[in-house]
Amino acid sequence: MAQRSGTLLVPVPGLSGTVYPVGTRVAISGRGSSVDAFVGGDWLPLSWWEFAEGRNDDVYDGPAA
Repeated sequence: MAQRSGTLLVPVPGLSGTVYPVGTRVAISGRGSSVDAFVGGDWLPLSWWEFAEGRNDDVYDGPAA
């Protein structure tokens, strides 16, 4: 399944323990009530209400590498 982009609507912790703030762009995989999302390789299991699908260039894109 193709990856799509999305934006977090609420703060969400990744598997690494990092909490990503509202507005963080994520790569989304899957469909339904829960999806897998990734930020720079960090996995975020998301529910449908935690993200909006699409891209907004005015949002936070995660911590600088």
